[in-house]
Amino acid sequence: MSRQDTHVFSQGANALPRVILGGWHGRGFTLRISKAIVAAVAAVGSILLAAGCSSSSPSSSAGTGAGSSGSAAPSVNASTATSAAAFGGMNGLVAAAKAEGQLNVIALPADWANYGAIMKAFTAKYGIKITDANPEGSSQDELNAIKQLKGQGSAPDVVDVGGSFATTGQQAGDYAPYEVQTWADIPASAKASDGSYYADYGGYVAIGYDPSKVPVAPTSFKSLLTGSYKNQVAIDGNPTQTGAAFAAVYAAALANGGSFANIAPGVTYFKSLKQAGNFVPVEGTPATVQSGQTPILIFWDYLLNSEVRAVVKDLKIVIPSDGVYAGYYYQAISASAPHPAAARLWEEFLYSTEGQNLFLEGSTRPIELPSMVSAGTEDKTAYAALPAVPGSGTLQLPTVAQQTTAGSVVAQQWPSVTS
Repeated sequence: MSRQDTHVFSQGANALPRVILGGWHGRGFTLRISKAIVAAVAAVGSILLAAGCSSSSPSSSAGTGAGSSGSAAPSVNASTATSAAAFGGMNGLVAAAKAEGQLNVIALPADWANYGAIMKAFTAKYGIKITDANPEGSSQDELNAIKQLKGQGSAPDVVDVGGSFATTGQQAGDYAPYEVQTWADIPASAKASDGSYYADYGGYVAIGYDPSKVPVAPTSFKSLLTGSYKNQVAIDGNPTQTGAAFAAVYAAALANGGSFANIAPGVTYFKSLKQAGNFVPVEGTPATVQSGQTPILIFWDYLLNSEVRAVVKDLKIVIPSDGVYAGYYYQAISASAPHPAAARLWEEFLYSTEGQNLFLEGSTRPIELPSMVSAGTEDKTAYAALPAVPGSGTLQLPTVAQQTTAGSVVAQQWPSVTS
């Protein structure tokens, strides 16, 4: 399957995520506990997404010198520009980016969050070529590339990473602070106060199933345990190794008397699911759903749509009524970006109405969705197609310590599920 990064956040209302937490990456390597746990958690409390459409106040530009900023703003050092205002506005930024003519991205599969269409739209609009290195790479691969390729023309200009990696890169000084014009539409809980990283899109843990093989529709974790689903249910691999699978365990915990401070009921749930003969302890993939090996897959809703539905056309997707759990990804600009103006223009594009709607068309929930709905600028067809999110309340947020404990519990107890 494609890249398996995850970012954890709390329940939202009416399909609009309200509170953003950190998250972690889980693809392609065995997680050490220190890496498996979310390193960044937003302020504790119920934080509603602001519904506004005004732009933030521009930050002052830093540095001077021509650099690679283009003729439109010859005195601008694009590498230290903290907003479009440093270029004299968007026209200056566009000119500087076009002068560079190149953007390096990394670990962006074309079928992940509609990135294929997003990259094509950016190039069509600005004539800037995009090189996507290591499309199946991980968040850790992205941070490694910033360090290993520093000073080279092939180094990444921007990254799209999990929450813990967003903060790791910030602490390491890997990112260049920048505030997009729609900065005010990104809730404070979903961005670094210094502008070094900011959430872009996310989704919910959901149950995907092939109705041709699953005649009775599952609607909750409880239904998967009590219904006639023998040898049908899978998650995306080992939860000690993949974030999507860990999220499934956390969601199951919430559905079975657990909490962000107590993930153990989630492990117990999957142990019971296996004992009932319903859980298949293999890595669930589009192929296993298609073949009928695991016709039910607990996974991120947008990846069920983009990856599994690509091979199972009639796939049904439902967010479980008793365990609402979701995650976000984060953008950041490399402090050593070889194409600093193009990097900043890329962020402006992603957070524009056009870019956010392209994320929405990929079945994700873009971070500015509440503001777009308030302004009536969302793609209404794509918005209506999102799986409904049960409930309307806001869950209590976990602390870093709670999530650290959760990772330790899963690492210690998961072998009892598969043994």
